[in-house]
Amino acid sequence: MKNTLVVGGAGYIGSQVNNLLNERGYKTVVFDNLSTGHRRLASRGGFLKGDLGDPADLARCFKKYRFSAVMHFAAFAAVGESVSDPAKYYRNNVANTLNLLDAMRSAGVKNLIFSSTAAVYGEPIKTPIGEDHPLSPVNPYGRTKLMMERAMADYGAAYGIQYVALRYFNAAGADPQGETGELHNPETHLIPLVLDAAAGRRECITVFGSSYKTPDGTCLRDYVHTADLAQAHLLALRRLERGGESGVFNLGNGKGFSVLEVIKAAEKVTGRKIPVKLAPRRAGDPAILVASSSLARRVLGWKPEYAALETIIDHAWRWHKKQRG
Repeated sequence: MKNTLVVGGAGYIGSQVNNLLNERGYKTVVFDNLSTGHRRLASRGGFLKGDLGDPADLARCFKKYRFSAVMHFAAFAAVGESVSDPAKYYRNNVANTLNLLDAMRSAGVKNLIFSSTAAVYGEPIKTPIGEDHPLSPVNPYGRTKLMMERAMADYGAAYGIQYVALRYFNAAGADPQGETGELHNPETHLIPLVLDAAAGRRECITVFGSSYKTPDGTCLRDYVHTADLAQAHLLALRRLERGGESGVFNLGNGKGFSVLEVIKAAEKVTGRKIPVKLAPRRAGDPAILVASSSLARRVLGWKPEYAALETIIDHAWRWHKKQRG
C-alpha cells in the first residue's frame, strides 16, 4: 500500500487526522520539524523529522517513501504574530509550501489536501459565508493562505496536481478518545483560555467588546470540532483518490456561538465559575463569522458529528485536565 504524507502531523489538527487515517487502514508518514508540534502526538504510522525549508529533507523523505497523497498542516496560524512578523509567515506558509509542491512534482505525487482558513475572506459582507464570498484577507496570515490556494490552482493547471483546500473556521475541541489535542504555547484560542480560567491558571478571561450587534453584545464565532475536521480530510482524500476534481470547501458548524455563550457552556461543563473582565473591542474583530458548509456537505458528504458547543468544550476539558491536572 502507498503511504500518505502528513506534513505537520505532530500538531493539533494534523495529529488527529493522522490517527484517523491509520484507523481507516491508511499507511502514513508524519513529516514535522517539531518547532510547534509534539513528537508524542504523532504516535501512529512512520515519522521523519524534517523541515519544509530544507529541500534536502524533502528529497530524502520522498526518496525513502512512495506516496500517493500529501496532507499539509505545517503553516503558522497566529493572526497577531503574522502582523508583527510577516516575514516569518511568508517564508513558511508560502516559500516552504512551494518547496513541498516542487518535491511532489519531482516525485510524481498528484494529490494534495491543504489546510486553509476562513481568514481568506476578510471582513464579511454577508453571513453565513459561502465559498463564493469575495476573497479579501485583512492580515498576512490570511494572505499567505490565499496565495497558496492560487499557487495550487496554477500548479494544477500546469503540472496536474489535484488539490482540495479546506477553509476552517474556528477549530476547537480535542480527540474524543483523548489521544491528542491542543498544546499551543503561547495559547491564543478562546476555549483553552477559558478552560485555563476555569482551572485557576488564569485570573480571568478577557472579553473584548460587549456592544456588538449580536444577541448578547459579544462576538459570534463558528466552532468546528477537530474530529469533524479530520473526517472532512478523509472524505477529501477519497474524493481525489476517485479522480475527483480539485476544489475549495468551507468547514464550520453553520452556527455561531458568542463569547459569553462559550464561557457559560464552559461553566456548565466544568462546574466552576469563570471570572470575566470586559475590555474594549480589538481592531479588526468582526461581529459575526459563521460558515456555510453546504458545499462540503453536498459534494464531500461531510456531516459534523460533534456540533454541540457543550460536547466540543467537554472533549477539550477532558484533554485539558489530562495534560495539566
